[in-house]
Amino acid sequence: MSTAATATARGAEEARPAARPPSGTSRRRLSPGRVLAWTVMIILLIITLFPFFWMLRTALSSNSALYAEAVSLMPADANLGGFQRVFGLQETEKAIAEGGSGASIDFWRYLVNTVLVATGITVCQVFFSAMAAYAFSRLQWKGRDVVFGLFLLSLMVPVIFTLLPNFLLVRELGLIDTLLGIMLPSMFMTPFAIFFLRQFFMNVPTEVEEAALIDGAGRVRVFFTLIIPMTAGPIATVSILTYITAWNDYLWPLMVSYTDASRVLTVALGNFTEQSPQTGPDWAGLMAATLVAALPMLLLFMLFARRIVSSIGFSGIK
Repeated sequence: MSTAATATARGAEEARPAARPPSGTSRRRLSPGRVLAWTVMIILLIITLFPFFWMLRTALSSNSALYAEAVSLMPADANLGGFQRVFGLQETEKAIAEGGSGASIDFWRYLVNTVLVATGITVCQVFFSAMAAYAFSRLQWKGRDVVFGLFLLSLMVPVIFTLLPNFLLVRELGLIDTLLGIMLPSMFMTPFAIFFLRQFFMNVPTEVEEAALIDGAGRVRVFFTLIIPMTAGPIATVSILTYITAWNDYLWPLMVSYTDASRVLTVALGNFTEQSPQTGPDWAGLMAATLVAALPMLLLFMLFARRIVSSIGFSGIK
């Protein structure tokens, strides 16, 4: 009996599955490939973020000490003079002594103008592009695919070719040096936004739309109550991309705006450089202004980066 019991116990011991190592141990095990991948990622991250660090370092430095400590990673003679000149909080004599022009900078006016322009362009462009994308994806009409192909062909036209016709049109409308004149050329729709939204509208189940039409809903009601809510993610993504593009636009506002009444931040930065003294550029003030102007877009992209990437990857509608 004892021999049989021993054999039975030994068989049960052999049949028992081997103990697995803790999951954390296997995850912490580093292979050469993983080490190489992390090393490359860290290097790329440093290369990407270093310009922003150098911008901050220069903004916190003194112009007179920048040349003496050109290779130092820390601010040279650290001070907030660059930011004070940007916001107009520094006296003229002190600004000139620190390498600034001493001119007054109406930063808040430029910021308000930029917000109004970017918001107006984003709201109008996304709304009209969504309606056009709905017409190209859900409505059946003669010549639809031909017209859509022409829209896609317009993506191949360089922006520089449209500057002069747009300028002549805005001038004839009497909108030179106005915020509406800056917004008008890109206010209605763009081929990219139409193409982007059309791809998602085509994935909306037709049964849902047909059921709403059978219940008596019109096309307008279907668009606002079904299509828009079901594609809120892609619409939010194209809105963010449009807002960033409008915020960073420089060439067209430079051509249209001539006074502070319609000047945006990107153009104001160029004027800030021109106001620097002949002894040398006001690098601290210029980097401070650039950092302040870019900070809202950096925060916006950081908050919605995952949504943008997932939508561009056409992950589908949830």
